[in-house]
Amino acid sequence: MIEQQNLKTPSWQRVVAELTVPVADDRLFLLRLVSVLGQVSGARQAVLHLLGGQRDDSPAGPEPRAALVWPLAPDMVDASGRMTLPVEQLLDPARVAESSIERAAEAKNAARAVATSRQSVVYALDGDDQMYDPSGGRGHVIAVPITSGLPSEAASLPLAGVVTLLLDGRSRQALQTTLALVEVLAGYVFSHASQQALRRVQASSRSMDLAARLLASVNQTPNFKGCCFQFVNDLCRALGVDRVALGWVHGSGSNVAVRRGAGGGRQNVKVTALSDTENLDRRMAMIQKLEAAMEECLDQEQTVIYPPPPPSGPEADAVLSGAITHAHRELAASDAKLRVASFPLRVGDASGDRIVGIVLVESTGDTKIDASAAELVQSALDLVAPVLAVRHSDDRLIALRVWDWVLKTAAWAVGPKHTVWKAAGVAVMVATLFMFFFRTTYRFGAAMELQPRERRTISAPFDGTIATLGKGVEPGRKVEAGQTLLEFDTTERRLSSLEARSQIVQFETEADEQLKKGNLSEAQQAKAKADQARAKMQLLEHEISRANVGAPIGGVIIAGDLKDKVGAAVKLGEKLFELADLSDMVVIAKVDDRDISMISLGQTGEISPKSDPSLAIPFTVERIVPLAQAAEGQNNFEVHCKLDRTPGWFRPGMEGHAKFDGPRKNLAWIASRRILDTLRVWLWW
Repeated sequence: MIEQQNLKTPSWQRVVAELTVPVADDRLFLLRLVSVLGQVSGARQAVLHLLGGQRDDSPAGPEPRAALVWPLAPDMVDASGRMTLPVEQLLDPARVAESSIERAAEAKNAARAVATSRQSVVYALDGDDQMYDPSGGRGHVIAVPITSGLPSEAASLPLAGVVTLLLDGRSRQALQTTLALVEVLAGYVFSHASQQALRRVQASSRSMDLAARLLASVNQTPNFKGCCFQFVNDLCRALGVDRVALGWVHGSGSNVAVRRGAGGGRQNVKVTALSDTENLDRRMAMIQKLEAAMEECLDQEQTVIYPPPPPSGPEADAVLSGAITHAHRELAASDAKLRVASFPLRVGDASGDRIVGIVLVESTGDTKIDASAAELVQSALDLVAPVLAVRHSDDRLIALRVWDWVLKTAAWAVGPKHTVWKAAGVAVMVATLFMFFFRTTYRFGAAMELQPRERRTISAPFDGTIATLGKGVEPGRKVEAGQTLLEFDTTERRLSSLEARSQIVQFETEADEQLKKGNLSEAQQAKAKADQARAKMQLLEHEISRANVGAPIGGVIIAGDLKDKVGAAVKLGEKLFELADLSDMVVIAKVDDRDISMISLGQTGEISPKSDPSLAIPFTVERIVPLAQAAEGQNNFEVHCKLDRTPGWFRPGMEGHAKFDGPRKNLAWIASRRILDTLRVWLWW
């Protein structure tokens, strides 16, 4: 048992401190956890198994793969115990050789069992069953699951891994104590998950708090210039940096939508405000360098940090590390300790996102400008940017206001009042005249379906069993007229025919004998039986002659896959195949009864199949079925049309839209026809 005083020893406190110290990377925490479990349990070896390769719900269960072995290999740590391996390669199963794992098979079996049951297990090395060995034996393997996520969600999430500990032989009580201790230490993974979740919440809270403070200060100033100075000063104090500069994109006012790639002109960024600086002289080299760095950020439309974060490692950021930093490097060339970061001010509207300004931060002190700090600042600026854009729009330059006044004065001086309304009236009049006098072909549409002109359905000629199928007889294959499609088994019918033939001879002989004896009634009965047997024989011979089913026409088999029915019985009239000649397709249009009066034989039009709506195939009306069909609350008439050309990829059953060429009408009649017809029905015109 674990005594209470033992829990308060410095060694135990060091273990707890090592597992509770904040770690940003989950891989480093797992390394610490495996090392602590190996040291505390006194294991010869500890192995971290990652789960993958198979699905968790598969019969074999998830497949464990060894990713880390403790004690650590010499190529992972130096002489002083510091890690020499990059974090990205820390838990790489490809680095772990199976020969470096003691009792690898037993460790993997134990890990596989834990991955399935999600419970800790203890295996004796000298037996096949899970057990506690009171005698110690040759040692034990303890396998402990490493959960993922918070305690409330761990049961529904997959395991992060399994740690197996190879122990020397020990007593049952020692094993129980070791297992309890190991399970307690493995539970510290929840502490790590909680710290990670708390870190994310704190980052979000800091971003919201920073944005709230900046918004409060911005809204207290009466004009845009005061907003900018207040904004950079408060942001400088909040971040604890040396200098903050705000640059505004030229032409990003509310009346002009400035976006990258629109207009083709280069967008210039002008420094509007500098922290702790009241007057700005744009001739200064520092201001020019600031504007160059801001334009570099504007061109890339992303946050830029100099020195950039490394492309690999615990503080890596792939996006920020690949940014161009020429202007930022030149800005920071005067001081080796200077760190620079630029952040775009984005504003979103119905047309998309636009960048209205750039915020540049400089620091030479202890304030760290890294990827996490950049994310915090960018999140806060995304909330403040719309407010700054509104303040800029409300406090536009005098030139813009004068320009608007000049436009209004010119409209009042040159022309009469209500110029806009009169211009709109002229436009409406021109459009109305155009609609009444411009005539064009009225085209009305209908749903259509493609069907072959010649189509045959082949059914079973009698009740029987399919013996063989013709060579290459399957849906999609082309067959010639008269080609054998299948043959029925006629063995039973041939035997029945022979039996009927013998019955004919028997009954005819019996009839002759009865006639010789003068028994006319018995002779007639025997003759009737002979005629009945003869009819049966003829029927059987007729069915035998129809056992070879051939294709009535040449075409393509569009239905009927009987490969799995060879040897199976079919009933008389059961559908076997469908043949169609795909070289001649017919358009069957479902024309609404409101449009059928404008359909006539020889009328032209075009179809567009759903499979290729851009395709237009001309057709000609060749038949109108006079019987209406009710479908979906309306009456439709079938109109059969002949295609001028049939593409080779057309197939029966393809649907699309048919457009008929109607009479020439003006645009007003075309636009109002449906409405007027509906009103006539409602109002009894």
